[in-house]
Amino acid sequence: MADNGHSRTHATPHVAIVGGGIAGLAAAFFLRDKPVRVTVIEGSSRVGGKLAMADVAGVAVDVGADSTYAPRAKGTGMIAEAGLDDQLTSAGTISRGIWSRGEMRPLPSQHMGVPSDLDELAKSGVLTSEGAARALKDLELPPAERNGDISVAEFVGRRLGQEVVDRLVDPWLGGVYSGRSEELSFEAALPTLARATKKHASLAKAASTLMPQPLPNGKKRPPGISTLLGGIGTLPKVLSDAASAKGAALRTNTTVRELARTGKGWRLTVGSAAAPEYIDADAVIVAVPAGPAGKLLSGVTGVSQAVAGLAEIEYATIGVITFAYPRDAFPVSLAEVGRSGYMVPAVDGRLVQEVTFSSVKWPHLAGEVEIVRCAIGRKGDEKQLERDDAELAAQAAAELAEATGVAGKPVGTQVTRWENAMPQYTVGHLDRVARIRASVADQPGLAICGAAYDGVGVATCVATAQKAVDQVLTSLNGKVEVV
Repeated sequence: MADNGHSRTHATPHVAIVGGGIAGLAAAFFLRDKPVRVTVIEGSSRVGGKLAMADVAGVAVDVGADSTYAPRAKGTGMIAEAGLDDQLTSAGTISRGIWSRGEMRPLPSQHMGVPSDLDELAKSGVLTSEGAARALKDLELPPAERNGDISVAEFVGRRLGQEVVDRLVDPWLGGVYSGRSEELSFEAALPTLARATKKHASLAKAASTLMPQPLPNGKKRPPGISTLLGGIGTLPKVLSDAASAKGAALRTNTTVRELARTGKGWRLTVGSAAAPEYIDADAVIVAVPAGPAGKLLSGVTGVSQAVAGLAEIEYATIGVITFAYPRDAFPVSLAEVGRSGYMVPAVDGRLVQEVTFSSVKWPHLAGEVEIVRCAIGRKGDEKQLERDDAELAAQAAAELAEATGVAGKPVGTQVTRWENAMPQYTVGHLDRVARIRASVADQPGLAICGAAYDGVGVATCVATAQKAVDQVLTSLNGKVEVV
């Protein structure tokens, strides 16, 4: 069965979007008022990708991504355009601690885990006295030479020592990228800091230039992250409904097996090998992770550089364990503690990498129970996640009790696994992505978007979707008379 969507003069061009995660849905949303026909094709039974909601003890909570970075205008702008600006709410606090060497300690001033005040770092107790003394050498060392990209661990370790890497930078990057600092690219994982180091010999000094400046009259600077009152996981339905209302078709449980160029555009093969179905399109936006994207593009002539680059992007499997506890189960009210959670250095050998006190971070969730979210797993920890839900939840609860003193059992538990969920921005990532994009750009009517390229956050994925939409529209306007 074929979809007769080939390009014809005066015909409405057809854009197929492969992938119904946040990037694919954002692309469909941006195309909703354009003179094109849109089909979103998603292999799983639901849209939204890593944005999802669950009920925990009667509270609707995010069990995937839980926020968007407010200063990124593409993300918040799209949310406002979708009619949800009155639903946006800022975090109550993003202050965090760090459970290091068996004690809860204050997180010293830092940028992505790189300390900006070495005196404050020494006083925090996060490092041993030897580690704090080693960090101070950063102020005396000559400027670091960087011939090409290197790992975060290598660059930071040279300047500030291994303890800073192990107990601050690695847990921070574990939370953001679910990766390991010895593998992640300094240029790609810490781009603003990498640029700042070109102006300052001291890494701590470079980090200090990136710290938020105080506001006049002693006003507090609002946290830079936001969510929706119903949860950021409600966004996919709003986007898909908005696109569908303007005629977009949404197909779930449909895997695209092949992609090939035709004389007039593109042909996508879906369905089984025994009973294939063909969908013809004038343009295609590939909004799936790097692995599936590479397999699709392998059937396209002239994109060997993209296929090779995509094959080099690895992914981490992670999990989220969400608990609901009675408010009086904690020895001190979480609201009084005043932190949105804490990080845990992997070097300490714990299961839980990061804990979020969701009902403190998001005040609108405060109620009869405290919602606590435990992030587990990072690159290389796949074996841990093979244990059953009950075992993982029990260990996470035990570690939470050790760190916070919470007593008794949770009244609600949700274990969510995200297989191959987080792309790894390993050394050479920026060059790799440049090669992928250059290769794809040579193919009229083809574009890519998603978390594999410029950043893993919701807002960055939305920005890549806008780029992809602009790219295919430019291609269509050059070849097809759009009416």
